[in-house]
Amino acid sequence: MRVASLKSSTEPWYRQGWPWFLMAIPAVSVVAGLVTLWLAVSTWDGLVVDDYYQEGKTIEKTLARSERAAELGLVAELSVRSDEVSLSLTAAAGVTLPPTVVLTIAHPTRAGMDQVLLLKPRDGVFVAPVAPLSAGRWLIQMEDESRGWRMNGTVNVPADAVVRIVPTRS
Repeated sequence: MRVASLKSSTEPWYRQGWPWFLMAIPAVSVVAGLVTLWLAVSTWDGLVVDDYYQEGKTIEKTLARSERAAELGLVAELSVRSDEVSLSLTAAAGVTLPPTVVLTIAHPTRAGMDQVLLLKPRDGVFVAPVAPLSAGRWLIQMEDESRGWRMNGTVNVPADAVVRIVPTRS
C-alpha cells in the first residue's frame, strides 16, 4: 500500500490577510484607548468643581449680592464693540454709583478666554478697552470693587448691540 504524499499548497499564516485583519481590531482598540488616556491626563476640565460644599456657600453669598443690586435699583446697559466695552449704569434715587465697576466677560466653556476689566467713568458712562471676543455667547458679570452687589447677564457677539441687565430678586 502506497501512501500518497500530500504537498501543501497553502501559504504560512503570516502571509494571509485574515489573521492580520482579525489582529488589527484589538490593536486599533488599544491605540484608541491609549490616545483617550493621554487626552484625559493632559487636558484640564475647568467645569469640574473640587469642593462642592464651599461652592454652595459661595453661591449663597452670590445670591445675596444679586438681591442687593435689586434693592439699589441698579439697571445696566452694556455695549460691546470690537475694542471697547461701555456700560451705562443707573440706580434708584439717592443711591450713588461706584467710582469703578469690575466687569467679567467669561466664555461658558473656556476659562482661558475670560477677561476681567476695570471700567472707569468717562462722560457719564463706564468704559474700558477689551481684547477682541470670538463670535458666540458670553457670560457677563458686573460688580462694584468692594463686592457689595453684582449683576449677571449674557451677550451674543456680534449680534447684540446693547444688552440691558436688570437684577432679579429670588
